[in-house]
Amino acid sequence: MGSPLLATDGYKFSMAEAGWPLRQETFYYSHRKGGQQVVPVDVEAHVRALLPEPTEEDYAYLARNSYEMGAGFKAAIRKQRLIIRALPRGARFYAREPVFTLTGSSALVSWLEPLLLQLNFRIQVATQALADREALARALAVVSCEEEKRIALETLDAVGVPAVPITVDAEGYHARVLAVVKDLVEAVGDPSRVFEVGLRAATCLQQHEIAVSACREAGVMRTSNVYLAKKLGMIPVGTMGHEHVQRYGQDEAAFRAIRERRPERSSFLLDTYDTLGSGLPTAFRIIHEEPDAGDSIRFDSGDKKTQYTQAVSRAKAEGIKPVLILEDGLDARATREFEALRREFGWAPSQQFYGYGGFIVARTMASPFTRDRVAAVYKLARTGHAPTMKFGNELAEGKQSIPGTPVVFRRRGGSGPIGLIGQEGEPVPEGYELLSGAPADTSAPVGGEQRVAYTRATQALVDELRQRHFPRGFPTPS
Repeated sequence: MGSPLLATDGYKFSMAEAGWPLRQETFYYSHRKGGQQVVPVDVEAHVRALLPEPTEEDYAYLARNSYEMGAGFKAAIRKQRLIIRALPRGARFYAREPVFTLTGSSALVSWLEPLLLQLNFRIQVATQALADREALARALAVVSCEEEKRIALETLDAVGVPAVPITVDAEGYHARVLAVVKDLVEAVGDPSRVFEVGLRAATCLQQHEIAVSACREAGVMRTSNVYLAKKLGMIPVGTMGHEHVQRYGQDEAAFRAIRERRPERSSFLLDTYDTLGSGLPTAFRIIHEEPDAGDSIRFDSGDKKTQYTQAVSRAKAEGIKPVLILEDGLDARATREFEALRREFGWAPSQQFYGYGGFIVARTMASPFTRDRVAAVYKLARTGHAPTMKFGNELAEGKQSIPGTPVVFRRRGGSGPIGLIGQEGEPVPEGYELLSGAPADTSAPVGGEQRVAYTRATQALVDELRQRHFPRGFPTPS
């Protein structure tokens, strides 16, 4: 049994229409932090069980809600051609190592992201279970919903650890989410200026439905979860993610594709390569061409206050009024600070909106096993024959993604990093063995330094892309 076609984020549909839905692409899943962790599932079986099962009503709903899908998208979803290269079940992995890669039609491998990111909950449960059962019992004492409990128990069974007592407190979780959202609505003064984007932060669809229902009760009527928007009578939202800009290799081509291939309002994500050096000026240049189109710019990472200040100052000087959208890591305190900035600059309330994900969905969980705890990511690494990566002014924070078709080499003897992130087809370095795609992880990793590094092939791709995008040096973080 697969997943409903609508069970993904709205921007997956808009990016498919503004991109190349049948182009072969590679994405990878990884945790940026969390130390040694364990893979508790057969990844290929897990992924294939999530594949979408579309209906004509799904496509009709999308068309009625600004996401009419073309023949290319429908063919990609129907064919479901997919190559999966994963670490074996039971394998240990380390921060930054790719747990698996998916290669297939762009629309399909992109569509899977929100559901695949929920795998982080299973991984954390399994890792804690094998390390400290008492700590596990405390962490799972109370969960958000019956599905979350089922996943936890299924994971414990998979790793051979006896079950621990688990209490489901859906009402308590709903109440906490409702309180948080009401506070956010109070901070901005109008629920129509708030939207929910937490599907990628949820442990499962049932948990997310509880959270989104609480948002609706607080007056928030927009969510990125298209399935729940339909079910709960809300409005699906979302336009552009980093993968879209990576496909085009530059901000201008990507922004113009969104503007010129979709009849809806455009939203320009600024930080894929260089927020202030490229993203912002490019967005403003395009907005000047149709200043009354109602297009927006979205701030996502880095020093958003500095970005906001420069963007608003420049917009006022140039006589344009883009809609401002703030997301990623926002909480109530940050919201009030940006509202103060809005009033200071005289920016209209109707021109500034806020999107919340983990703050609503994950920080209200009783369990500590959230996506942010391990920084789980799913990133585009290759589009067609071209390797690609996200830079986003985050050199110092280690948030750059890995290009190409990455694989893991595990050290089994000698010295050196315990893990090497290499490229598919690259010769296995001496003292290592290929772990990605192996039938089983039958031998334990050797001790010593638990550092992960790039092979020469991966480092060469990173250097090539960095030189291509930043010939004058990497930009100052913004």
